[in-house]
Amino acid sequence: MTEGETTRLVAWNHELRSVHTRLRAALRLTREALAGGAPAEAASRDLLLFCHGFCTALTGHHEGEDRELFPAIAAAHPSLRPTLDRLVQDHALVASLVTGLQRAVDAPSSSPELEQHLDGIAAIMENHFRYEERALSSVLETLALDAEPAQVLGPL
Repeated sequence: MTEGETTRLVAWNHELRSVHTRLRAALRLTREALAGGAPAEAASRDLLLFCHGFCTALTGHHEGEDRELFPAIAAAHPSLRPTLDRLVQDHALVASLVTGLQRAVDAPSSSPELEQHLDGIAAIMENHFRYEERALSSVLETLALDAEPAQVLGPL
């Protein structure tokens, strides 16, 4: 194995953490748009913009993991299938919450209602990211997956 190959293998762990960091920042910007003190209608317009980017990125991240990353991990580490199943269930829950947020933004909804949606997504997303990083970190350091990071972890 060459030095470049080793770097690429270890990079999956760093790529995952980097994507999680960017998604956290996108959620923070979305929350700041709502907390900016603008009337609910203006906040909804801002949220529509931020939510579209954030929701698209979060959904793309989870779809990429389900399609590319988790099957590769399951093939290399069959004992992790229960962990991967739990992560896929989390993805379905987050998708449901994102759909609820998108509907609330499109409505438009009141600021407190929008905050509730963001609070729910933030809580589940953070719990999911921490669990995923803990459970998969060492596996990702050695995962031999020949794919583009955007295909595997979403277009961020």
